Amino acid sequence: MGSRKKQMADAIKERNKTVAFAKLNNCPTSPRKMRLVADLVRGEKVEKALNILKFSSKEASNRLETLLLSAVANWQAKNEEADVEEAELFVQEIRVDGGAMLKRLRPAPQGRAHRIRKRSNHVTIVVGANNKTQS
Repeated sequence: MGSRKKQMADAIKERNKTVAFAKLNNCPTSPRKMRLVADLVRGEKVEKALNILKFSSKEASNRLETLLLSAVANWQAKNEEADVEEAELFVQEIRVDGGAMLKRLRPAPQGRAHRIRKRSNHVTIVVGANNKTQS
């Protein structure tokens, strides 16, 4: 590996140390319902986001809370020497994409049928640390 390529690789690795992510695939909730909860925590600090999710009445908030805790644990695994409280972690990015759709038929009057679409989604949470504490 050339010296310039190695320097770039080291710079990218150092930059990626401040972020960690977690994914939840094929969650059996419609993306629209999950986005309502995801919008509540986007850009918030992790402690505040966990409180919002804990006291939310939506079913999707339980799944997002578990996913956020997983992302924090992934960040902690990357930065073993750093302290989570001092790092001031925040939800840098949260994406909710549509997943696989189960299609079913429901009988309707006069020999017709209505299509039932059971939706699922994929959620990705990126947790980042403030650069002030890392420098």
